[in-house]
Amino acid sequence: MTDAVFEVEGAPPHATARATPWAAGPWDPGLMHGGAPSALIAWAAEQVEAPAPMRIARLTIDLLRPVPVAALAIETEVVRQGRKIQLVQVRLSAGGVEVTRGMALKVRMADIPTDGDFLPPLDEPRPEACADLPMRSGTPNNFGANFELRRVRGGFGEYGPGVCWFRQHRPTVAGHALSPAMRAAAVADFSNGISSVLPFEDWTYINGDLTVSLARPPRGEWILSNAQSWISTDGGGLAMTRLADADGYFGIAQQSLVVEKR
Repeated sequence: MTDAVFEVEGAPPHATARATPWAAGPWDPGLMHGGAPSALIAWAAEQVEAPAPMRIARLTIDLLRPVPVAALAIETEVVRQGRKIQLVQVRLSAGGVEVTRGMALKVRMADIPTDGDFLPPLDEPRPEACADLPMRSGTPNNFGANFELRRVRGGFGEYGPGVCWFRQHRPTVAGHALSPAMRAAAVADFSNGISSVLPFEDWTYINGDLTVSLARPPRGEWILSNAQSWISTDGGGLAMTRLADADGYFGIAQQSLVVEKR
């Protein structure tokens, strides 16, 4: 099996990504974890050239249908091109049916005369001070197996807010390095998994979307997810996380949940 989540043929604006079992999620081995198409969309958006140095500031993913572990057609389109921003739409289709749509907002990069970042400092133990966290998984080869995890508190199999470090060690796209935005998108989609308030054995709480906003790109390989979930009695909910690295917090993310009894 290819040691990457996807093998991509061609290049945006038209390309094909062939998923490997490393893309599968915890709910069904034939369906992807939301982090897989989200990271793929980040990659596709970053392949679109901009007129000036830019980076992803916001990534909005709509998971329109269950995403099969299969070949996905990638289509990109520049919706808005400016000197300071670029808005890129990415569509993923399986068998001619659109399954996921993403919008990436890029902003221009420029040095500004400040004394550093005005962002919250890290307030949790670093990964080297934390214990390993086993990944809950129905199969050994799925999206969760692409990560090394360290528990701060909570996490898979426990109820309530969870704080965990993630280090992705397998490429999302074969032959391409993991970018900071790709790492952030993949980790952000675990928010509902590490902060569940209902038993995994009895309930599903799948997200229909994912929004990741980055004040700056993450630095290094380890990303902290400081997550919590809210569940409503009408079958909806939210999972939210603050994202950090060893230098402090750099972003936030949110998922809209669809809650159902198994």
